[in-house]
Amino acid sequence: MSKEMIEALDALETEKGVKKEVVIEALEDALASAYKRNYDQAQNVDVEFDKDQGDIHVYAVKEVTEEVFDSRLEVSLKDALAINKAYEVGDKIKFEVTPKDFGRIAAQTAKQVIMQRVREAERGIIYDEYSQYENEIMTGEVERRDNKFIYVNLGKIEAVLGRGDQMPNEQYEPHDRIKVFVSKVENSSKGPQVFVSRTNPGLVKRLFEQEVPEIFDGTVEIAGIAREAGDRTKIAVRSTNPSVDPVGTTVGPRGARVQAVVNELSGENMDVVQYEEDPVDYIANALNPAQVIAVQFNDEDNDRSCTVIVPDYQLSLAIGKKGQNARLAAKLTGYKIDIKAESDVEFVDDDELEENDEQIEETQADQSGADAPAEDEAAAAPAPEDSDAKAADDAAETK
Repeated sequence: MSKEMIEALDALETEKGVKKEVVIEALEDALASAYKRNYDQAQNVDVEFDKDQGDIHVYAVKEVTEEVFDSRLEVSLKDALAINKAYEVGDKIKFEVTPKDFGRIAAQTAKQVIMQRVREAERGIIYDEYSQYENEIMTGEVERRDNKFIYVNLGKIEAVLGRGDQMPNEQYEPHDRIKVFVSKVENSSKGPQVFVSRTNPGLVKRLFEQEVPEIFDGTVEIAGIAREAGDRTKIAVRSTNPSVDPVGTTVGPRGARVQAVVNELSGENMDVVQYEEDPVDYIANALNPAQVIAVQFNDEDNDRSCTVIVPDYQLSLAIGKKGQNARLAAKLTGYKIDIKAESDVEFVDDDELEENDEQIEETQADQSGADAPAEDEAAAAPAPEDSDAKAADDAAETK
């Protein structure tokens, strides 16, 4: 070893980001193992690397004892005192045992250690870099495919696109450039692995953030996304600024903003609805484009279930093809939705109920007012028995 080794370690630290101290520590451990393996020595071996000269020294570490039982591990107190009078029983003394031909073994070992450390460092750098992109969008190039995955080149690493993350309406060919959502980054024994997706709802969210400045800066918030990738997505938005229309802002002039997202997702339909705190209004909005007459919650014990009443001619529109519209609305709102036509239910308007209650109260009040004068007249009229008695008295007086 020589100063060239030091220069190589300095260059490695500059170019690959592998710290020199880490490589030297690993190199010392590897050289100790190589010495024990090649020279069949005991386990009390210590290897030191001279950071200034680049030289390697091998030492046998022996313990000072009163009586020596194993000369490879122990040294007598008498011999230790001959070296330095300060030694006591139990002290450790290093004796250099560097073989003359150890340079060749050291060079081979150093090469292996450095290559291993470089690989580990590169893996660590790649993991640190791409872990920052987790839950973000990246643009990559399709490289190849096998029975399980499509491999997408993201620059320094090859990401995997699983079957469940591939859109059913898309074909991926080599050299195609696609936008993918980084769903997970793992640091496994084989190195960092990046998993990407085209079906994750997060992809829709990030695409709208790219297309709509108001969503990116937080003026308009995405409250929820329900997606059936490749076919249709419902996205609920709300505004933190009362003067900003969240739906109109998201859709853009003549639908330009939402159309850009649709084009990126190969024609996937987008329904942008307004989020409402009132679940009745939110459920009605979520079933867009169908019109809703009323939303009735079925069971007080289960407030996540409701019945939605729609006009007869809009029943199929509310349910959607193969129940898709109702299914997405339920996923978006978190409610179990049962859709019924207006003619299939007995529907009474709350306003009518209030009017009926008011009419009943007025009728009862009128009846109460009519009964009171009758009672007064009855009280004023003379009793029948009193009239007969008076007539009898008059007849007696006449006689």
